[in-house]
Amino acid sequence: MIRHAKIDPVKLRQLIGSGEIRFGGNSRLKIYGTLKCKSGKRMMLETRIFFADEKEAIALGFRPCGHCMREKYKAWHNAIVH
Repeated sequence: MIRHAKIDPVKLRQLIGSGEIRFGGNSRLKIYGTLKCKSGKRMMLETRIFFADEKEAIALGFRPCGHCMREKYKAWHNAIVH
């Protein structure tokens, strides 16, 4: 996990370009999603974090975004409700 506020913008672009960062998330809400998600792009810099993959996000207790990862969110929600 990499905090957006703690990484140099040039380094961040390099990591995204190389595929080392593939998902973003909100540290306060414990939600992760794709880097193209409109909701994710509106996050405050202080709460935005990045993950190498979904396994990392899930291992840290994050749930899928209901906007950009609708099917995975529905599966997560159904598992919690039932």
